[in-house]
Amino acid sequence: MSFRISQYLNYNDKSSKTEDSFFKDKSEEELKHLFTDILHNGVHGLCFSLYEAHQKPGDIITEEQIRRRIEIIKPYTKWVRSFSCIEGNELIPKIAKEYGLKTLVGAWLGNEKDKNQEEMDALIQLYNDGFVDIASVGNEVLYREDLTEDELLENIQYVKDAIPNCSVGYVDAYYEFVMRPKITEICDVILCNCYPFWEGTPGEFSLNHLKDMFQQCKNVAGNKKVIISETGWPTAGETIGGSVPSLLQSEKYFIGSQLWGADENVEIFYFSTFDEAWKVGPEGEVGAHWGIWDENEKLKF
Repeated sequence: MSFRISQYLNYNDKSSKTEDSFFKDKSEEELKHLFTDILHNGVHGLCFSLYEAHQKPGDIITEEQIRRRIEIIKPYTKWVRSFSCIEGNELIPKIAKEYGLKTLVGAWLGNEKDKNQEEMDALIQLYNDGFVDIASVGNEVLYREDLTEDELLENIQYVKDAIPNCSVGYVDAYYEFVMRPKITEICDVILCNCYPFWEGTPGEFSLNHLKDMFQQCKNVAGNKKVIISETGWPTAGETIGGSVPSLLQSEKYFIGSQLWGADENVEIFYFSTFDEAWKVGPEGEVGAHWGIWDENEKLKF
C-alpha cells in the first residue's frame, strides 16, 4: 500500500486535543509508507550533521566527507542549514549550492571573541561569494549564556551592517524571542528552535506543543517571517519527563510536523540528517540519536 502526500496536505484536525485521531488507525507499515512518501516528496529544510564517529567540533572536516553527505540528502530537501563557517563547515554551503540547494548559514558564536570574529567574517565572505540565502549570527548563545544580550546584539548588528541585502537572524529557543524583544527587533527573520521532547512532552501531545511554540514566536514577530530552525524527535536514549525516544515516535513526529508545515506553509528545518556520537557529551545518550539517517548513513525508517 502506498500513501500519496497529496492526500494528507490538508490534514488539520482542529477538533482533537492530540494527533491520535490521525495516527491511531495507521499500522506501522502504513506509517513507514507515509514517511517514505513525505521524504521522497521533499521537505523544506534539513539541519546538516557534519561529524562522523570519533569526530567532534573543532576537527577539520574534508570536502569529500561533506560532499558524500550532501549527495545523500540532496534529493529530499530544498534547503540545508549549517552551524559554523570555519574548520571545513564553510564548504557545506558551497557544495550545497553546487547541487542547487538553498542555504541557511550560521556563524557559531561562543565565549571566545577572536573566534567569534573569525566566524562572522567568514559568514560575510560566504555571502559576498554567493553561497548564503539566509545568515544566522549565533545559535543558542543566550541559552548557553556564552554572551550577554548586549554582546549578541552588537555581533548581529556587525553582520547586518556588512551584508545589508541579506536576511540576517539569530537562532535560539522559541521563548527567547518572547522574553527578549531587542533580539526579536534586530532580526530580519525569526529563527526559533522548537523541541517538545526537551520540555518533557508525551509524544501524543508533541505536535500541538510544537504548534504552540511556533505561535508564541508569531505573536511577537510582527510582520517578520518565523522559521522553525530546528525541531525533531530522537530514536533512542534517555527519557525526558513524559518524552520517550523511539523509532516509532520519531517517525510519527516527522510525519506530523511535515504535514502541518506543508498545510500551514510553515518553513521547518528538521533536526537532523545523521546521528552524531559526539553529542553524547553535552546531551547524554539521547544526543547521539536525532538523525533520520544513522551514523553509518543508513536511513533508519
